[in-house]
Amino acid sequence: MRGAENKTDNSRSADIAAQANARANNAPRELSPLAKMIASEPAPPAMSAVVLGGSTRFAEFLLLSLIGLAIYGYYVYPGEGFLWRYVIATFGASAAAIVAFQIVDVYDTTALRRVISSFARLTLAWTAIFLIAFGLQFFFRLEGQFSRVWTASWYFFGLAALFAFRMFVAAKVRQWTRDGRLIRRTVIVGGAAPGEALIEALQAQKDSDLDIRGVFDDRSDERSAPMIAGKPKLGTVDDLVEFARRTRIDLLLVSLPISAEARVLQMLRKLWVLPVDIRLAAHTSTLRFRPRAYSYIGNVPVLDVYDRPITDWNFVLKALFDRVVGALMLIALSPVMLLTALAVKLDSKGPVFFRQKRYGFNNELIEVFKFRSMYTEMTDATAAKLVTKDDPRVTRVGRFIRKTSLDELPQLINVVFKGNLSLVGPRPHAVHAKAQNQLYDEVVDGYFARHRVKPGITGWAQVNGWRGETDTQEKIQRRVEHDLYYIENWSVFFDVYIIAKTPISLLKSENAY
Repeated sequence: MRGAENKTDNSRSADIAAQANARANNAPRELSPLAKMIASEPAPPAMSAVVLGGSTRFAEFLLLSLIGLAIYGYYVYPGEGFLWRYVIATFGASAAAIVAFQIVDVYDTTALRRVISSFARLTLAWTAIFLIAFGLQFFFRLEGQFSRVWTASWYFFGLAALFAFRMFVAAKVRQWTRDGRLIRRTVIVGGAAPGEALIEALQAQKDSDLDIRGVFDDRSDERSAPMIAGKPKLGTVDDLVEFARRTRIDLLLVSLPISAEARVLQMLRKLWVLPVDIRLAAHTSTLRFRPRAYSYIGNVPVLDVYDRPITDWNFVLKALFDRVVGALMLIALSPVMLLTALAVKLDSKGPVFFRQKRYGFNNELIEVFKFRSMYTEMTDATAAKLVTKDDPRVTRVGRFIRKTSLDELPQLINVVFKGNLSLVGPRPHAVHAKAQNQLYDEVVDGYFARHRVKPGITGWAQVNGWRGETDTQEKIQRRVEHDLYYIENWSVFFDVYIIAKTPISLLKSENAY
């Protein structure tokens, strides 16, 4: 028995040593064969149910408005000419219809998937809008102001168009569900009895949008079986961090009891760096909070711990802002970029562009474009050695473009065409970038939390003076603090403010070499 325990201790020591060695070599953590297999399965990009519902609302508003205006243009306009009351009534009734559809709850994913039941509610709401309109006409003595043919035609053609549109949406929703785009890929954290009870409660729900990929638990197999309620145990919490970087995970459900405060906090300290929603299941807890403290996944009460930043419509707004404003900036700055490229080419031999591997969203490696600022034979693709003042590797033109950040302009290509950078966000650091001979993640606790959003060309840290050389622990610490502040307080106006402030901050270039 003691020999078995020693063998277990030795294997754990070997595992710890292997992980430490992997960290030293900046290699990913080794996963179990089963976890690798599941992580390698195709995982298409997620589609936001909130954006889908909002897009459907907007499309139905346009559809109803266009039908009302088309019937007016065909039947009423030739005889009576242009009348504002028809335009106002069309847009007003269409907007009121969308509100009524919302009241009867036909915009969630389940309703969009079920054509018949949702159409029955749509018919009821659409009919109610016309009955209310007739009542308003009677009370305000507006009889005869609107054509009966126009009114009846709009009612029936609008209803038919809604049905056809809902048939189309239902087909697309079913397809996206089969493809996994409208499914929340979920991982359970914590096994044994609480984990089993949670999985069973989730699987008992009808029309669940959860796809439980597996369980991660630090407890041994004696306390947490390899299979829990039909779901495989894939590894420890440390393995989960690596697993979530290899495949798409949307939701982490922690099944530990709230009373196990120390274990919960220990897990959350490791998991909060991931760009996922983290919820603490409260289905087995004897500690009860006020009802408003809970949110629900089906019938399972959960406590919201962390939300993935910049999601749903915020994600759409930021993506549009990046592409549109980035494209305008690329056009406006193209003369400057051409002159810079010419100067780089004439100053020293070698390519104009320098490509460097850096950490992007969720720690994935991306290739970032820059104007070459070093002699070709001295370029450092991994940034193993930071550039310092009067660095002999930097060319004459390189010193100027680095100091003015002109070398960063080609990253607009990453923003507009590749989509792996944002205009504003935490700056992407090179793979082996160090502060006082330590990798950044070794210097700053929770460093990788800055990778919960796309990196940017400029950022809150840069406009506050924390740009250029990061030779001390304090400098990288302050950068990360500003990056995390940006992530938690993001808005489009915040991005606009940072972009507007960037040219001013470039005038203070004492740390840029």
